[in-house]
Amino acid sequence: MLAAVILAAGESRRMGSAKALIPFRGISFVQHLVNATRHSRVGMTRIVLGASADEIQPKLGIDPAWIVVNRDWQRGQLSSIQAGVRSLPEKTEGMILCPVDHPLVSGNLISDLIKQFDSSGKLVAVPTFHGKRGHPVIFRASLYDELLTAPPDVGAREVVWNHVQDIIEVTTEEEGVVLNLNDPEIMKKAMGSGASG
Repeated sequence: MLAAVILAAGESRRMGSAKALIPFRGISFVQHLVNATRHSRVGMTRIVLGASADEIQPKLGIDPAWIVVNRDWQRGQLSSIQAGVRSLPEKTEGMILCPVDHPLVSGNLISDLIKQFDSSGKLVAVPTFHGKRGHPVIFRASLYDELLTAPPDVGAREVVWNHVQDIIEVTTEEEGVVLNLNDPEIMKKAMGSGASG
């Protein structure tokens, strides 16, 4: 069983409002990722909130059991990854790490990532768009301890760099894997281009 971990703890200063709740094509960023990660191999979902968590949670319309609150969110994304890891039961084989500001990914992409992750036996599966690595990334459970002890200034990237021989890259034509929707200008561009997702 895999877990989907959606990271939505940041302050969203550039966007001006909580990214978790921003509507895009009729549903919130979080709901886009919840929908995309619905898969027979995904047995649980965790949504990591931080800044304004108490205000955001009731508006998500999500099962409260899925919510993890990272009280140390100001320490950066790694602290949210670690909060997500700590919330998972031992039986998970790995986690699909989904930053909330990369909502434009499809269920087909997630399915391809999972298929390659399973068949390759690699520790990390990452999508690439025109040679550029993006999100979401799947980490095997054997890397959880490394994620929990990674240096805050480098974070999950160090864990990826430490296992360059054990990464499967999954090519995709979905630009959404590299589209970081973290400010209104980028949002406007993405809406205009009809980016895949």
